[in-house]
Amino acid sequence: MLKNRMRTYASPFSGDYWRDALADFKNPRILCFAALMIAACVALSYLPSIRIDLTDLYTAKVTWGFLARCVCGMVCGPVTALVFGFAEDTVSFVVKPSGAPYFPGYALTTMLGTLFYALFLYGAKPTLPRVFLAKLCTSALNVTLGALWSSILSGKGYLYYAGISFWKNLLMLPVQTLMLVLLLNALYPVLCRMGLAANEEKAGSAGI
Repeated sequence: MLKNRMRTYASPFSGDYWRDALADFKNPRILCFAALMIAACVALSYLPSIRIDLTDLYTAKVTWGFLARCVCGMVCGPVTALVFGFAEDTVSFVVKPSGAPYFPGYALTTMLGTLFYALFLYGAKPTLPRVFLAKLCTSALNVTLGALWSSILSGKGYLYYAGISFWKNLLMLPVQTLMLVLLLNALYPVLCRMGLAANEEKAGSAGI
């Protein structure tokens, strides 16, 4: 609904924020956009990943799906973001399996990561502080939960994977933040004109 796009929020601690987010979950236009972002994540998975040699035996891979997940969170809101995260992880596994068995823990990480993007960027202009905090939270998820899932699947110690993941995410945090700031600010005027993002210059603002 276009009227939901005419209000901005200083924070997600507002009843109106969550009412708008729930209304967007029932909005066919928003659901179609979320489906498009799932397709974008699958397409981005075919791009060559960035390889980071952290140890002699471990090479980290940085993929590009976070770009589409962030856009989805900003446009679709936190309620849709949770469903998107589960659907995107499942569809990506089916379309491009890694060879490992399906593990639901990674779907949970994707769901929570997209949720954090939404909490910081839905109903708001994608400023550098908001984008940085959103990416910082998702990086923290990657370290804590990602290390837990790797430890469960491999049998190696949690701290081993947490240490490796920490340095990987720390190195990529400024790079990924810059990429998101450039992408979101390029898309923001277009999304505003399409009624898919709240224009702070025209919309009323609601705080806590």
